[in-house]
Amino acid sequence: MNNNNVASQPFDDQRPGTSGLRKKVKVFQTPHYLENFVQAIFDTQTDLSGGSLVLGGDGRFYNREAIQIILRMAAANGVAKVIVGLGGLLSTPAASCLIRKYKTDGGIILSASHNPGGPDEDFGIKFNTPNGGPAPESVTEAIFSRTKQIDAYRITDHDDVDLDQVGEMRIGETLIQIVDSVIDYTELMADLFDFERIHQLFNSGAFTMCFDAMHAVTGPYAKHIFEERLGAEPGTVINSTPKVDFGGGHPDPNLVHAHELVTNTQGHNGVDFGAASDGDGDRNMILGRDFFVTPSDSLAVITANAHLVKGYTSGISGVARSMPTSQAADRVAEKLGLECYETPTGWKFFGNLLDAGKITLCGEESFGTGSNHIREKDGMWAVLFWLNLLAVRQQSVESIVREHWKSYGRNYYTRYDYEAIDKAAAEALMQSLGDKLDSLVDSDIDGYQVAYADNFSYTDPVDSSISSNQGIRIGFTDGSRIVFRLSGTGTQGATLRVYLEAYEPDPQKQTSPTEEVMKPLVTIAQNLAEIAQRTGRTEPTVIT
Repeated sequence: MNNNNVASQPFDDQRPGTSGLRKKVKVFQTPHYLENFVQAIFDTQTDLSGGSLVLGGDGRFYNREAIQIILRMAAANGVAKVIVGLGGLLSTPAASCLIRKYKTDGGIILSASHNPGGPDEDFGIKFNTPNGGPAPESVTEAIFSRTKQIDAYRITDHDDVDLDQVGEMRIGETLIQIVDSVIDYTELMADLFDFERIHQLFNSGAFTMCFDAMHAVTGPYAKHIFEERLGAEPGTVINSTPKVDFGGGHPDPNLVHAHELVTNTQGHNGVDFGAASDGDGDRNMILGRDFFVTPSDSLAVITANAHLVKGYTSGISGVARSMPTSQAADRVAEKLGLECYETPTGWKFFGNLLDAGKITLCGEESFGTGSNHIREKDGMWAVLFWLNLLAVRQQSVESIVREHWKSYGRNYYTRYDYEAIDKAAAEALMQSLGDKLDSLVDSDIDGYQVAYADNFSYTDPVDSSISSNQGIRIGFTDGSRIVFRLSGTGTQGATLRVYLEAYEPDPQKQTSPTEEVMKPLVTIAQNLAEIAQRTGRTEPTVIT
């Protein structure tokens, strides 16, 4: 076996976004492209030399090939041990679990999350730090800076490693451990949730469930936990076989893309509980029979009921939400006397708060929920939390949520996504909005009084780092909000996201359809941002 120094040249487009570096598969297949970025990780994260690394991905197209390249590069760069998921598969939450459990010096996760997979679709790579969480901006900027200077990378000429058998092997001096991460992850979940009580719920004969793995990475986890450990009926987990193209579907757990699951929860014969996770297993969608739980409401309900669930009975220290997420969790925190933090979008911003013990629970409106058990959002965790809650309260999903609204008020919420729009047009739209902010304060817009208008900036309460330009907020005196933000998770053009929120404290008025309540705010948002004129889009790509 030889260690080779391969000459290369920098690429100018390797700045990681919100969740790592995401591009089309064909970009990553460009000679030296993946290798340059991986070498930049090894060059900047010096503890990996002589240290240990977790490696795996969501199973999308190019996952296995990329793992083989990274293994050969790890050996050439002196990594002592690499822990790899069986078959090259690791859900993002399971990767965080392994990093923390085995105290490795970090992890490389191959995923483009909820983006489509296939030879003409998306691929991604990100580095997670030793706490198990996504790399903070200081780390990602160091990696990006290195990619602009790199002129060579190190790689061995070793044969491919067998990824499909649990066991150990070596590439030179580097130990490769192939592990079944389903086992480690299940052990962690069993510590947090009352598996016996959930098992009784399934065995009662009065409860039915459907979980849609969307042909993505959580299929093996869900089959083992729900059907084998908890006693759910065989077939409870649908689309359970991970596929490189996610079965031709879009692995995003929302009402549009998880249509099969939605159908299974509808009508008199619908299941009592429905749930889905995304491509890499960190997002979740929660449904009752004929009832959708918004991610914002899910976080609020979880916060309000944490004391009923095994791993959280001793209490929680606080809760955090991303800025675009509804203020439903804030109302729970205020009533319970808890600290509530508003952070920029991106799970990495929760990491400092979790590590400092300031919060126990956190969540984002983009179908992400989690706690201090790992440092990533965790779709399976959220589903198990709801199952544990249903087992304890013996009520339907809808009953639990409606009771919550009566106690805390209802935060109506929706999101409009305008995907793959011209980047320059999107940036001009945001600039124009920013120029209007000062003039909006205290103004009246179609009967809504503006209380504040700003471009959100966040000062981390732990390390005092500042993150600016995180999205435009327009808040009204009645508790309504409109938020505009450009997403960092796409691979082409730009995605404009418009978040709309309206607060209704009166239980007698909490049954109105969301579309009806939101209609005035939608009109204000579209007119204020001049969306149709600037983007050419008269309708959003997706409404959630």
